[in-house]
Amino acid sequence: MKIAILGTRGIPNHYGGFEQFAEYFSVYLAENGHEVYVYNTHNHPYLQTTYKGVNIIHKYDPEYKIGTAGQFIYDLNCILDLRKHHFDIILQLGYTSSSVWHWLLPKKPLIITNMDGLEWKRTKYSKMVQKVLLYAEQLAVKSSDYLIADSIGIQSYLKKKYQKESTYIAYGATLFLQPDETILEAYQLKKHQFNMILARLEPENNIETILNGVVLSNDTTPMLVIGNHNTTFGTYLKEKFKTHPNIRFLGAIYNLEHLDNLRYFSNLYFHGHSVGGTNPSLLEAMASSALIIAHKNEFNQAILNDNAYYFLNAEEVQKLLSKIKKNDNLQLIQNNVNAIANEYNWNTINDKYLQLFKACMAKNN
Repeated sequence: MKIAILGTRGIPNHYGGFEQFAEYFSVYLAENGHEVYVYNTHNHPYLQTTYKGVNIIHKYDPEYKIGTAGQFIYDLNCILDLRKHHFDIILQLGYTSSSVWHWLLPKKPLIITNMDGLEWKRTKYSKMVQKVLLYAEQLAVKSSDYLIADSIGIQSYLKKKYQKESTYIAYGATLFLQPDETILEAYQLKKHQFNMILARLEPENNIETILNGVVLSNDTTPMLVIGNHNTTFGTYLKEKFKTHPNIRFLGAIYNLEHLDNLRYFSNLYFHGHSVGGTNPSLLEAMASSALIIAHKNEFNQAILNDNAYYFLNAEEVQKLLSKIKKNDNLQLIQNNVNAIANEYNWNTINDKYLQLFKACMAKNN
């Protein structure tokens, strides 16, 4: 099969979840004899035209000049280039800035779209932007031949709202098996004597709720907040909690070895995400043997089941901080590690995608 992957900033991954998946899956496809192309931004750090057998097509992305609007232009440039090739399948990862151009997609290839999360529910967006994103979601559903949902919750949502079937395929993670306690020295930390949050600093990730719970608890254990805090909401959080020295805003950390070790040696790992499907950072926390305290919603519960503690408000965070210790919950941690090994490993995820592609091609031949 000749397959194109668009909707990311490109490979190898230098940004986020969809980029990580695109890297793993495209290489997997190439290793299995398929001709695969991934679209990269023109200013991606990797400027070669091939990567581990994958063809890379660089297209101009003006986001660095004009902000979010540049994503729409980048996707347009990618879609116009699609028309020059004869692909069998076009895999769209997300729809936010591409579905408005759906009428320009070539007619012959199958369009398969991973619908990601409920972008239009993100509170960081104005009401007008939320309406635009909901419209983009509708366009993506109508213009795709097949849909992929990366959580049971998203699959149910698509069925209920649009009467559209989708295939559930989760995200993947790699087990972290080589901890290095010396890395903690750079952060002046001791194993199991700190808690942490790793997330984009956005309201729907419930960071403020978690930190309110920390304040209520009077707990002096260091609480690490990892994520870019040079944003409006990040500035607000830093100002609100500046008198609490145990709350430490570390900014974004992109060194995966450091992140894995911080997760592994943390006492409690808070996951406050409340919008969307299978969050990559949640699976990575499971793979790093973290004890997870998650926001109670259908997306998180579908992945964690009974192998985590849950909160809805600051008072519940306060109670959990006072009574939960990692060393008392080793079975929950092991259950999550087993889930990564057996269900959410990359080979399984990649094979599910490939089998779906084959089945879709067979239906349309």
